[in-house]
Amino acid sequence: MAPTGQGGPIDLALDEAESLQKTLGDQPTGPREKARSLWSDAWHQLRRNPVFVISSLMILFLVIIAIWPQLIASGDPLQCDLSKSQQGSSPGHPFGYDTQGCDVYTRTVYGARASITVGVCATFGAALLGSVLGGLAGFFGGWGDSLLSRVADIFFGIPVVLGGLVFLSVVTSTTVWPVVGFIVLLGWPQIARIGRGSVITAKQNDYVQAARALGAGNGRMLLRHVAPNAIAPVIVVATIALGTYIALEATLSFLGVGLRPPTVSWGIDISNAASQIRNAPHMLLWPAGALSLTVLAFIMLGDAVRDALDPKLR
Repeated sequence: MAPTGQGGPIDLALDEAESLQKTLGDQPTGPREKARSLWSDAWHQLRRNPVFVISSLMILFLVIIAIWPQLIASGDPLQCDLSKSQQGSSPGHPFGYDTQGCDVYTRTVYGARASITVGVCATFGAALLGSVLGGLAGFFGGWGDSLLSRVADIFFGIPVVLGGLVFLSVVTSTTVWPVVGFIVLLGWPQIARIGRGSVITAKQNDYVQAARALGAGNGRMLLRHVAPNAIAPVIVVATIALGTYIALEATLSFLGVGLRPPTVSWGIDISNAASQIRNAPHMLLWPAGALSLTVLAFIMLGDAVRDALDPKLR
């Protein structure tokens, strides 16, 4: 006890007691707020992020018109009239006509179906294959991990556009599935590398070591403890990659090796309009604008999800 100028150590003890009582009195006596998990905390932040709200509304609108394009376009995208070739906007046809006399508005609306289908299916396939292979390699390690890393390096060395020209040029199907398969083939290594690193980080945590010490098997630890805490980076990368895959499909279709007629695609319409950009710029403006907004919406969504799931960015 330290001496004081008036009452000595007794005054100091009284002051400490009063300070302690004041501190305890300021603390809340009601029930404590329940701690939120990573996902509930992320959702709490996403709901207050205007970027997430705007991008989600845009994507919701695109998904709706991709499933039910007839809600806002009553025409037939394959019904054309050569007598109206390259004409501008008119009543009932606000976007004008293309070279074949097809309604640009109707084709732009129906083009969302192919692009959204390719993007969603390719992202799901690449995320599923990459996360499974990368997660198993990161969890068990050994020669399987080394083999996966070397195979992924080989796929990383393949130029995407050049690989698409070679792979898809020998395919005669007019459906979306060859394009989806090609994107999954070249897209899974990125997801696998992200998933592998995330699993390696998660399996070193104390709760995983405690589960191992209590006798939990590899399957139980991987599914119940490691995977739920390692999936967040995969979701972020996959969300951003979805927009990239849509742009890749349009690029391949523009080059003539992606989707092919009679499939309606923004890439096909942009390719047909490229040579007529001076005479009829409306043919290029609307499908290119729809493609740009779609890719932007998914990239914005991915950025918002990344900010919510990464505590370092808060």
